[in-house]
Amino acid sequence: MIIRNMVFAVVLLSAGIPAVVAQETNTDRYTLEKSESGFVRLDRQTGAVTLCTEADGTLTCRMAADERAAYDEDLARLEKRVEALERQIADGTAARSGELPSDAEIDRSIGIMERFMRAFFGLVQEFQGQEPENQPGPVPDRT
Repeated sequence: MIIRNMVFAVVLLSAGIPAVVAQETNTDRYTLEKSESGFVRLDRQTGAVTLCTEADGTLTCRMAADERAAYDEDLARLEKRVEALERQIADGTAARSGELPSDAEIDRSIGIMERFMRAFFGLVQEFQGQEPENQPGPVPDRT
């Protein structure tokens, strides 16, 4: 087992992949097993399976077929999304997605906030032993 790991490290270093090995700090992340056609590498963090073959002292790894299909599908979905966003920008419709509220919606929101503040300050005055003021008027300016 130790000899196999050492051989694999030598193969990786001779293949020009020392930067990738140096960046990987968690040595338990990948499991490498010998198979009939080469090696199978399992990423324990993501579950990704990579098939690796050795030819002329060079280790070549490729994604499994189902992972490649998922990758291609995700890439196609993202390309369509980028194209749609680029069309929106070209048409000028992208800026309209964040439209401002109407005056009626603003007035309704202010009315709700005003009722809330009046009720809140009424409770504060009640707890302080004062009679709540039920007269409509401006909300006290407290910061």
